Amino acid sequence: MYKSISVTLFCFFILFRVYAQDLYMPRDIQRAYKKETRSFDGKPGKKYWQNHARYIISVTALPPDRTVKGTELITYFNNSPDTLRSLNMKFILNIHRAGAPRFYNTPLTYLSPGMQIDTFLVNGVMKNWNNDIGSGTNQPISLKQPMLPHDSVKLNITWHYQIATQSAREGMIDSTSWYLAYFYPRVAVYDDYNGWDMLPFLDAQEFYNDFNDYTLHVTVPKNYIVWATGTLQNTGQVLQPEYVKRLEQSMTSDSTIHIATAEDIAKKSVTMQNPLNTWTWKAANITDMAVGLSNHYDWDAASTVVDNTTHRRASMQAAFSDDANDFHHAVQFGINTINWLSNNLPGIPYPFPKMTAFQGFGDMEYPMMVNDTHNSNLLYSQLGQDHEIAHTYFPFYMGTNESRYAFMDEGWATALQYLIGVSEIGKERADPLFKQYRIVGWIKDASSAEDLPIITPSSELRYAYNNNSYGKPALSYLALADLLGDELFKKALHVYMSNWNGKHPIPWDFFNSMNSGSGKNLNWFFNNWFFTNYYIDLDLRNVVKSGDGYLFSVRNIGGFAVPFDIVLTYADGTSKSFHQTPAVWQRNQKQTAVFIKAGQAITSAKVDGGIFMDADESNNTWIAR
Repeated sequence: MYKSISVTLFCFFILFRVYAQDLYMPRDIQRAYKKETRSFDGKPGKKYWQNHARYIISVTALPPDRTVKGTELITYFNNSPDTLRSLNMKFILNIHRAGAPRFYNTPLTYLSPGMQIDTFLVNGVMKNWNNDIGSGTNQPISLKQPMLPHDSVKLNITWHYQIATQSAREGMIDSTSWYLAYFYPRVAVYDDYNGWDMLPFLDAQEFYNDFNDYTLHVTVPKNYIVWATGTLQNTGQVLQPEYVKRLEQSMTSDSTIHIATAEDIAKKSVTMQNPLNTWTWKAANITDMAVGLSNHYDWDAASTVVDNTTHRRASMQAAFSDDANDFHHAVQFGINTINWLSNNLPGIPYPFPKMTAFQGFGDMEYPMMVNDTHNSNLLYSQLGQDHEIAHTYFPFYMGTNESRYAFMDEGWATALQYLIGVSEIGKERADPLFKQYRIVGWIKDASSAEDLPIITPSSELRYAYNNNSYGKPALSYLALADLLGDELFKKALHVYMSNWNGKHPIPWDFFNSMNSGSGKNLNWFFNNWFFTNYYIDLDLRNVVKSGDGYLFSVRNIGGFAVPFDIVLTYADGTSKSFHQTPAVWQRNQKQTAVFIKAGQAITSAKVDGGIFMDADESNNTWIAR
């Protein structure tokens, strides 16, 4: 019996190796599998590793003075089998320097001197530094003593920068409300398939960070409140007792607690009245830190049970200008989002202790924080916040490489935003919005750039970046759910997320995990959606009466394996839809025949893809003669 089980498992493993080889795999990715850091069953390989660091950061912000000053101690651990003779540092705020390569044109108000390094010590030894050399976001640092495997290095850095007055993701919201993101020097990711991450930040493609441990001290003037990633460590030292009490109440309250109102702030009674207050935050095993601060923002909070087994609660907070009506709803909007994500899809309890919605601009996600634009339309505000909070799982629960494979996080956040929207406003309203904002710009644009394969590295995309990162991959995930059915799709997704929680998955890890988790060879589907120049265009070629029904011949001109409905209109004027999953394309991706037992004569038939919009709908309808 045991021998039989062993043989079965061995055959199963061999089958999945064969399945995995059906998909194109770049040479650098092939090397990772050969080195056994990645496995064809979708799990991290037996030799998988990733590096890690501890950051102790102190920053001082004294508005209206625009200079932010910082010091940090980074202890960086080399868990790789390689000897590292240099480090690559990321100075993301150098994107503001004149001459830095950028994806978009920027106004003069965007420019600044970037991050200015004052001192840089490696294991206590000062490095000579010239801030005038190099204007990009990468900076290699040579090591006098190479880092052996399992060795570590200590970096002591002091720096300062001038906060930008106009930026896409961080900077000055107003003269006394700031959002600090990418504000500290960091060690780039060194991984098993690409070595040092040397891709420049261009202010479009996003980020790739290790999972690190952080202690963050933020010093601001009195009457400034600070919100940040992590858990506040010294509440009683920075807040007056009444506001400590309100914050504590919010941690067990389903209803919104107004921790600090406009009236409270006007009285200058919220914070301790020291000339300066230092707020201390901690977060473990997380990919980044972000900070919001203001001397006039309201502060709301509530909490919700995110794990029905342990009854663990998560805090939802909001920081905003009192005249931003939508943000007065942000806490309850967020409670709804966190609950939906925890209990529906991905159906994994919200993994962090809190989430804060900060009124800013850029509509950008950070661990435990979102920086969202004020919108007078409550619906758009809610859906936008849904999207950013959905990023909690992709890329923060799983550390995907957003700068190289943006579809691994933006596609999921877009799909989840759509599904949450269906639950919030109904399919009749959610579908047109999804098509308008995520699909039309691609499907109605016949330029060749828009049909580049989704697998194309995001760093190599320009015009097709948005559609390849958001709408197209979102449709692929929704089509896969339609193919597998909700229960099996969720089961397979959980296998993927369990395999790669706290690690760095790449697309092939997703493909292999979904194969293993579903027990199916889905490579035909992955090849169809991710590795081709296909689009969506169905053609209802022919309808033939056959016995007690009709045979419908549908040609797949565009190529994508999409679900669709065949909508029949009967002689009595009634109509009925018959759903077809992407499985109809598995054997022949160019043509399929569908038999439907109609029961009575039909006067017309139509192929309707719903959110899977057809590029040419003129050939989707058949009318009886």
